[in-house]
Amino acid sequence: MYNVDITLIKMITKFYYIKRDKIVNKVNFKGKLFFDKFERVDAALTRQVMNEHDERKITVAHSLISDRDIVENIVFDYNGRDPERFWHRAQLMLREEGYINFTAYKSKTEGHLHLYVHKGHTTLHEGYQLAKLLSAKLQQKMPRQWKVFPDPNIPREFNILVLPYEVYKKERGSSWSKHM
Repeated sequence: MYNVDITLIKMITKFYYIKRDKIVNKVNFKGKLFFDKFERVDAALTRQVMNEHDERKITVAHSLISDRDIVENIVFDYNGRDPERFWHRAQLMLREEGYINFTAYKSKTEGHLHLYVHKGHTTLHEGYQLAKLLSAKLQQKMPRQWKVFPDPNIPREFNILVLPYEVYKKERGSSWSKHM
């Protein structure tokens, strides 16, 4: 049973992507060739599909960009060696920038995190700018060991993330601000 609290993030569930064992598509984007192993499924992302993902029978990813070019989350895909330090630095930076709702999830690889910053209805262009800005501010505090999404330098269908496996830590509301 998929019991990860994904209600903390507003996920696009009208369609999803499933990982295949072979290359599904080749995309030429800005002079670079991208190989895609994820196939888009134009069906609703249901609990049954999520359960199969949780049981590791299939690998499912969700899109970060809606069909109407709306972004709900800015996501840091941390692939470093010290997730606790990354979480600490990121939460301080996000609080300083005025963000009060963000959640980190564990990914399939031990020590890697997906940090969802809940932004709400944001245009795609604004999402690109915001992701770049937040990444640059965090890079001032620690060496860059992450990717940030949405990313304008990769094809639109590559702005996807595998469904989370477990909540790492979350920050909700502004209860911490009364102590400052």
